[in-house]
Amino acid sequence: MTTVQNLMLYTRLAGFRLVVLANRLGCDSDFSRELHDRLIDGLDAAIARVQAIAALERMLLAGDNEFAAYRLEGEVAMFARFTINLVDDLEIDRDTHEFRVNGGDWTNALAADASGVDVNYPELIALTADELGSLAAIIGDIMRETGISINAVRAMQCAS
Repeated sequence: MTTVQNLMLYTRLAGFRLVVLANRLGCDSDFSRELHDRLIDGLDAAIARVQAIAALERMLLAGDNEFAAYRLEGEVAMFARFTINLVDDLEIDRDTHEFRVNGGDWTNALAADASGVDVNYPELIALTADELGSLAAIIGDIMRETGISINAVRAMQCAS
């Protein structure tokens, strides 16, 4: 990214943060307030990442740090994969047949009985537009204008 791109992205993210803060005032449930708070936290993290990239670009241009180019490359690569998770984050280790939700304890997905062995991982179910409320349009705008992925999904254990 160039300095101009960083500045534009920073401006968009800061603007969306203000929109989400203002929209939070109209929340009528704890769940809605929690979604807004998580989105604000995610936007704060994205803003911090953009600031770090801009600082590394300045170091690179000034020649202050011999490793700035490598660090910058790493930061840009990490930002390209940056995702905001509003409800649940599901990690699956298919080698060990384990999963964990929101960084919690690993849980074994294997179940065995007389009929055989079954592997049952949770599924990610998208929140509905009613659950997201007015945040749905804002999330769409953020993803479209910044390229940041926002996951509004809930991990649900399905019956076998």
